[in-house]
Amino acid sequence: MAGKLYLAPTPIGNLGDISRRAVETLEAADFIAAEDTRVTVKLLNHLELKKPMVAYHRHNCDTAGPAILRRLEDGESCALVTDAGTPAISDPGEDLVALCTAAGIEVEAIPGPCALIVALSASGLPTGRFTFEGFLPLNKKNRRAQLDGLKAEERTMIFYEAPHKLRTTLEDLADTFGSERPIAVCRELTKLHEEILRLTIGEAAERYADQEPRGEFVLVVAGCPPQIVEGDEDAALARAEQLRQEGLPLKRAAAQAAEEYKVKKRWIYNQITEKESE
Repeated sequence: MAGKLYLAPTPIGNLGDISRRAVETLEAADFIAAEDTRVTVKLLNHLELKKPMVAYHRHNCDTAGPAILRRLEDGESCALVTDAGTPAISDPGEDLVALCTAAGIEVEAIPGPCALIVALSASGLPTGRFTFEGFLPLNKKNRRAQLDGLKAEERTMIFYEAPHKLRTTLEDLADTFGSERPIAVCRELTKLHEEILRLTIGEAAERYADQEPRGEFVLVVAGCPPQIVEGDEDAALARAEQLRQEGLPLKRAAAQAAEEYKVKKRWIYNQITEKESE
């Protein structure tokens, strides 16, 4: 009988954030696949656990992945961990998950710490719809292409960034989205020196122009304001339905959508009630 791959989230800073279920998963696994075994052994020592480990990271995933798969097919169970956070999110663990699912190996994800969710929830920006962009490409052309593709993005956008690239990234964001676009700059989340700055992109760029960035960053950027087309009945109806899903009563949703798109409130109201009565 084949084994199982467990995705075990680890703390992104505060060791107290590891869940009991994650600890039990690490205890029960036959071996642990770690992004950096030197980092993971510190966590295991803190938990007073001893487990066999193998390295699995972006530099060896082509060879380590198949080797892990063979052990799973032979009946062993594996807990995949990253240095911090949830495996397979902006992480080569996604390749191992794809490899295992293609081979029919069961994959079980354990809920737990994830920097993008922590940052989004504390950002003060809209959380109902968002897009996670991870780390921007290092190549300048590819980086520009990705940002240009987000110019009209209305959802809140989340980026990861390393300290040595933060200044360049803030400059690129300002060039693309404008210096007045709201942003939450989240640094060292859950750690001793956690800091969340809620300002504009231009203000963030100015702040770090003279201040050396330190720690790991999550950038939460407001989406582009909706591009309103007056008299667009289809868009108005879709907007009203979206507002209702967000919790607004029908009359208020119809009134707000009608005002935004300059169509008749009664028409929107009637369209929705007729649809719901069918």
